[in-house]
Amino acid sequence: MANEWMNHPDLKNLDPIKLQLIRTAAANTGNKTGKDLAPVMMALISSAGKKGIRFTPDEFSLILEILKDGKSDQEKQNIDQMVQMVKGYMK
Repeated sequence: MANEWMNHPDLKNLDPIKLQLIRTAAANTGNKTGKDLAPVMMALISSAGKKGIRFTPDEFSLILEILKDGKSDQEKQNIDQMVQMVKGYMK
């Protein structure tokens, strides 16, 4: 089940460079969920920013919705909390 979300059909429309960054971040997530994903997401955003790449809010939301797929309610809540924290850093 690890990283099955990377095959999500909506990701096929994503810029290949962004998709590669996401794949790299996904490889670093292992079985992390919720708050444990925050450092990985921050690294993804930082890495992309250094390359002049910015994820749109829609792209970011898509990634997170796909990550939440199949998770327990508690895990989804943890991911939502992480999203709020990451959004605070993005401003």
